[in-house]
Amino acid sequence: MNKMSEVNIGKRQEKCENCTKQCNKKQSNNDGVSSTQDREQVNGREKELLLSACLSCDGCISEGESLKISQQNLEEMERVLALNKKCDVAKHKVVVASVCPQSLPFFAVKLGMDVAEAAAKLCAFLKSLGVQFVFDTTLAAGFSIIESQKEFIQRYRRRHHDSNALPMFTSSCPGWIRYSERVLGSLVTPHICTARSPQQIMGCLVKDYFSKQQKLNADKVYHIVVAPCFDKKLEAVREEFYNSLLESRDVDCVLTSGEIYYLMQQKKVSIEELDSLPLDHVLGEGGDLTLVRHEGRGSEGFLEHVFKHAAKELFGLDVHEITYQTLRNRDFQEVTLERDGETLLQFAAVYGFRNIQTLVHRMRKGRVPYQLVEVLSCPGGCLSGRGQAENKTAGRVDKILVQQMEEVYNSLPVSLPELNPTLQTLYQDWLEGQDSPQTCKRLHTQYRSQNQSPLQPPHMQW
Repeated sequence: MNKMSEVNIGKRQEKCENCTKQCNKKQSNNDGVSSTQDREQVNGREKELLLSACLSCDGCISEGESLKISQQNLEEMERVLALNKKCDVAKHKVVVASVCPQSLPFFAVKLGMDVAEAAAKLCAFLKSLGVQFVFDTTLAAGFSIIESQKEFIQRYRRRHHDSNALPMFTSSCPGWIRYSERVLGSLVTPHICTARSPQQIMGCLVKDYFSKQQKLNADKVYHIVVAPCFDKKLEAVREEFYNSLLESRDVDCVLTSGEIYYLMQQKKVSIEELDSLPLDHVLGEGGDLTLVRHEGRGSEGFLEHVFKHAAKELFGLDVHEITYQTLRNRDFQEVTLERDGETLLQFAAVYGFRNIQTLVHRMRKGRVPYQLVEVLSCPGGCLSGRGQAENKTAGRVDKILVQQMEEVYNSLPVSLPELNPTLQTLYQDWLEGQDSPQTCKRLHTQYRSQNQSPLQPPHMQW
């Protein structure tokens, strides 16, 4: 394990004050720290951490999961790349990297260039290591948004005879999903959108469609995802994303933006001397790939895309601009659609553990007026993921860096996924249509309560 990983995992294993209050799993005698060495590292230092840090304690992560997560590091990637250079060609693995759109602004700021230039430099760096294909996961996010839009319409139309239909919660944040399944249970899990996250749709796209196009078995492809968030490592090891017949995981290794940048520094890469290479097309097309973003505040924009789609589909209204109303703070905002004084839709964006607590408290009291809630465990959204936004010396989110990344991210042109011709081609060629069994199988999953009781534990304090 590299030094950077050791530092970050050490921090993430610190006892979170909320852990003993909020988690319904019994904490072990070592306060959620897995070894004597780790206990010594954190002794006497209790910091207020994000939900994502809570989830690293051994009260929530099994031994098997912990082992799988520990294997997602730079050394493992370099081991695979080194084997490719040494072993027989028949034993090679095709190494594919998929980069999250929220990671690219990090590299743009760090390298002092615009997003397109940074993406080209990152692509060149990864290929210099031995990675053969580098993709942008914005395509997969488009699938996730479209499927979320469809599911919201279905849920809205059955709201009167299905008490679990609304509100619908977004499902792209693994920290939120983990907390819902392990702590909140059946109060929340039936309300979670079943669309897979962009990361896992990208994993399926690479290991199923792309591998077949390359005439490769899925186990011959080693898939790396570069993400802003540590919790994406946890998402990658979920059982439903492992094909036991092919002995292949959709995503083999998640590396944070910070880990990749650390590797750049470790190898003393000269950005000026590094080539600029265009990102690859999943369909194998040539030419430059135009980088775009989806609507939203530094995340995937599920709220805004679903809101506009629902306004048009359900009420025949075209919404061009969305106005957020700040409630408790910048990370608890709502959006309302009105007509003739009547409220037709009311959505909310809820980011950060404290705001999540407020949301669930209201839900228990039956006071949630929203039809959809976009939930993210990181305050500020995905750009603020601790895998790239944390100040390594202070151990806190670097607000100046986040502001710079937001400016860079917002400079990208907005794209509507439903108008993306590549998505339409893949729906037909890969999934056999938008409403096919293949679409349901490849783009959706289920989230279930994994706690002992669906009721609120008596020690839970909101």
